[in-house]
Amino acid sequence: MTYTTLISVAQLQALQASATPAVVFDCSCDLMQPAQGPAQYAESHIAGALYAHLDNNLSAKGDPAVTGAASGGRHPLPPRNTFAAWLGSVGLKNTDQVVVYDRQGANYCGRLWWMLKWLGHANVAVLDGGFQAWQAAGGAVASGAEAPRTATSFAVGDPLVTLVGVDTVLRNLHKGTQHIIDARGAPRFRGEVEPIDPVAGHIPGALNRVFSSNLGPDGFFKPAAQLRAEFEALLGQRAPQDVVHHCGSGVSAVPNVLAMEIAGLGGTALFAGSWSEWVSDPSRPVAQG
Repeated sequence: MTYTTLISVAQLQALQASATPAVVFDCSCDLMQPAQGPAQYAESHIAGALYAHLDNNLSAKGDPAVTGAASGGRHPLPPRNTFAAWLGSVGLKNTDQVVVYDRQGANYCGRLWWMLKWLGHANVAVLDGGFQAWQAAGGAVASGAEAPRTATSFAVGDPLVTLVGVDTVLRNLHKGTQHIIDARGAPRFRGEVEPIDPVAGHIPGALNRVFSSNLGPDGFFKPAAQLRAEFEALLGQRAPQDVVHHCGSGVSAVPNVLAMEIAGLGGTALFAGSWSEWVSDPSRPVAQG
C-alpha cells in the first residue's frame, strides 16, 4: 500500500516493520530561531529519520541569478535538478515511500511533501499528529546523527502539483480565474502587524485561512468531510480548482494545499514566492483590512 497525503503512526510502524520500510524525514524548524530545528532533531527523532533543513536543503541560497531558483521570496525553491541531487545524496530512490513530519503542526514538513510531488514523486505522506503523536504511541526514537545512506541517482519526473509565479498571479488578479487563499495569521493578513516583511497587508481579493485551522485541538488533521465543508464555506461559489495558495514565503501555505487534497478538493496551485515576493516590487497592489 502507498500513502500520498496522510499516514498514521500505526501505519508508519507497520511499514517500518515490513520488508520495504518508508524513508522518513524530520523537517522540524523555527523560522525565528534557525538553530532550533536541527537541535530538536539531534535531541530526539524517529529512529532512522533523516533531517531536511528548510534553509539549506529545501530552499535556494544565494543570488537567484546564480542559483537559478524556481521562485522568489524569502524561501525560494531550488531548481528541480538541484533538489533531486540532494535527495540522491541522502540515498532516496524513486521507488521509496516517503514520510515527512515535524513538531510544528505540519507547518514545515508540508514543504518537503509538496516539493517531492513537484519532482513527480507521488508516494509521500505527512505523519498525522507529527512527532508528538509518534512519542505518545511509544514509537522508537533516536538521538544524534543517523548513519549515511548509500547515494542514489534520483530522477526528476513530471510535476504532480502546480507552481505559479508572481507574474501569473498579478496578470490574473482581477480576471476571476484565480482565488487566492492566504495562510498567514489574521492580524498579518489584515495588515495590523508585520513582523517579517517590509510591507503589511494582503494581495487584493485574497481570502484568509490560517494554516493551523486544518488541525483539531488534538493536533491531528480534521476529518476529510469537515475540511471539505470548511473550504467550501470559505470559497462560496468559487471553483476549488482555481485556488492559488500563498503565505509569507511559501512554506505555511502548504498545509492548506494538503488539506484541500485530503478533502477531495485537490488540483490547487501554490504561489511559492508568496507575500515576501509580492511586496518586493512596490508597484504591485496591496490591500489592508
